[in-house]
Amino acid sequence: MTDIAPTDREAGTDSAAGVLLARTPNREKILQVVIPVLALVIGILGWHLAVTVNQVPRYILPGPLDVWDALWNDSATLWPALLVTLRITFLALVIALVGGVGLAILLVQSRILELALFPYAVILQVTPMIAIAPLLLIYAPDTQTALLICAFIVAFFPILSNMAQGLKSVDHNLLNLFELYGASSWQTLVFLKIPSAMPYFMAGLRIAGGLSLIAAVVAEFAAGSAGQGSGLAFRLLESQYRLNLPRLFVALLMLCGTGIAIFGLTSFISWLALHRWHESAIRREN
Repeated sequence: MTDIAPTDREAGTDSAAGVLLARTPNREKILQVVIPVLALVIGILGWHLAVTVNQVPRYILPGPLDVWDALWNDSATLWPALLVTLRITFLALVIALVGGVGLAILLVQSRILELALFPYAVILQVTPMIAIAPLLLIYAPDTQTALLICAFIVAFFPILSNMAQGLKSVDHNLLNLFELYGASSWQTLVFLKIPSAMPYFMAGLRIAGGLSLIAAVVAEFAAGSAGQGSGLAFRLLESQYRLNLPRLFVALLMLCGTGIAIFGLTSFISWLALHRWHESAIRREN
C-alpha cells in the first residue's frame, strides 16, 4: 500500500493554519491591552469635548486638563495623603492575614473554639463599619490607631472565612490516607490541609485587599481628621467643602488607581502561588 504525499496546496494550507493558530493567542493578548486603552482615550476626548463645547464651569465639571493641572499643582498635598492611606491599608491587611490565618487554623483544629468564637466574628463583620468607627475614635489612643482597627476588622473576616472553608474542604480520601500512615494532626495540617486551602486563601486575599482600602477610606470619612497626618479621603472631603472639583477628581482617581493596583498585586501573588499546580491558574492545553 503506497503512501499518498500531500500536495503543495495542502501543505501550504496546513502551514498557514499553523501560523494562524500560533498568532491567535498573541493577537488576543494585544487586543486585551489595546481595546481598553483605546476606550479610555476615547472617553477622555469625549469628556474634554463635552466640557469645552458646552463651556461648563470647572466648579461644576472640570475638564481633563483641569484635573491634570490639579494633579501637578497639588502633588505636594495629595501624594503624602495617599501614603498615609496606603500605610493604614497595608498594615491592616498584614495584621488581618496573620490574625485570620492563625484563628482559622485554631478554629478548624478545635470544634469548641469554632463554636465559641466564629459567631462573634460574623457579628463583627455584618455590623456596619460606619457605626463602629465613632466608638473606636473614642476608645482608641489616637486617630491613626482607630483607622487601623477599622480597616483590620473589615479585612479580617474574608481571610478567616475563606481559610477556614479551605481547611475544611480537604479530600476525605487523602485524610484517610494520612491517618492510615499514622500522620499526626499537625503533620496533616502542614502537609495536607494548608496546601489544599491555598486557593481559598488566595481568593480571600484578593477580597481583603480591596476591602482594607475601602475600610480605611470609610474610617477617614468618619474620623474627619485634619492636619499633617491626614489621609487621601480627608483631602477628598476637603476639596468637596471648598468646591475644588479638580482636586476632588484627582483624589478620586488616585483612590481608584490604588484599588486597581492592590487587586493586580494580590492577583499576581495568587498566580505565583498557584500557577504551577492548581487548575484555577493553569491554562488549558485543549
